Amino acid sequence: MRITLTIGNEVVEAELVDHSATRDLLARLPMTVAFEDFHASEKISYLPTKLDLSAVGPAGPAQVGDLMYYVPWGNLAVFYRGYTPSRDLVRLGRIVSNAQALTRSASFTATIARAEPATTAPPLR
Repeated sequence: MRITLTIGNEVVEAELVDHSATRDLLARLPMTVAFEDFHASEKISYLPTKLDLSAVGPAGPAQVGDLMYYVPWGNLAVFYRGYTPSRDLVRLGRIVSNAQALTRSASFTATIARAEPATTAPPLR
């Protein structure tokens, strides 16, 4: 499962893990949200309602490129610096392309959508 975050004319792609929170997030897409810098280590965006956490596992420490969900505040977090383990973080996935677009400015608006499935070119004859 993949999503895209479109920031201006740049597209960032993330690969999601499969659990209740990511399925809930996918069901809400597309959505446009505002991100802001937090703690000089992550970009965060508050969702209008909390994600379904009925079937998620522990996240472990956040690493550069991780897409997480912070349970107490109900926000998405994309880490551009590592972070210590927290029981309040749920791993949603990982940025797999163009991560640098997330750090070009302190705050930005992004449209999050399901990634279009890759199309296979017809075989050459």
